[in-house]
Amino acid sequence: MNLTQFFIYLFLMAFSTYLIRAVPFVAVKNKIKNRFVLSFLSYIPYAVLTAMTIPAIFYATGSVVTASAGAVAAVIMAMMGAGLMPVAVVSCVVVYITEMLMSCFF
Repeated sequence: MNLTQFFIYLFLMAFSTYLIRAVPFVAVKNKIKNRFVLSFLSYIPYAVLTAMTIPAIFYATGSVVTASAGAVAAVIMAMMGAGLMPVAVVSCVVVYITEMLMSCFF
């Protein structure tokens, strides 16, 4: 790839990224009052976070079993009301212990 082609690709990517961010500001000038649209927009950050986190959980370890054990431990801790740091620490410990047990028995 030569330098001219690189800058063309760079410009196209920057332009498309800019459009994604600028079009909502141009298209929606008034405050959104529709309850359905507001409720839909309020769930977008959670959906994006979930879409980024779930695959990372299952690709972080070498086994689906250990990843599932850590995910279950994290969900249980979070449902009990624990903060982010205890949830992360407990899920890491559960994954480590599960890995140790699997290496001993399998």
